[in-house]
Amino acid sequence: MLLFISGAEIVFVFFIVLLVFGADKIPSIARTLAKGMTQVRQATNDIKSEIQKTVDVDVENPTKSLSKEFKKEVDEVKKDFTDLEDSIRRDL
Repeated sequence: MLLFISGAEIVFVFFIVLLVFGADKIPSIARTLAKGMTQVRQATNDIKSEIQKTVDVDVENPTKSLSKEFKKEVDEVKKDFTDLEDSIRRDL
């Protein structure tokens, strides 16, 4: 189902292209169209993968990095309290 185009319409369009461009130009036109479609497909896939990478980084990594930073800060506070407790015990 190619944009609701029937077989007869495709043959008619091909006949018009044959008349306008000639038989010797059709293979080069087809190659050019195929290259263009391939480049568009690759660009689309690159954009999709870049968006997916961005979404993965934005969703997963900030929570992981925040939890790591929070744990690091808590550990530092525990260490400070332990040092303070040790110094108070020495003074007593």
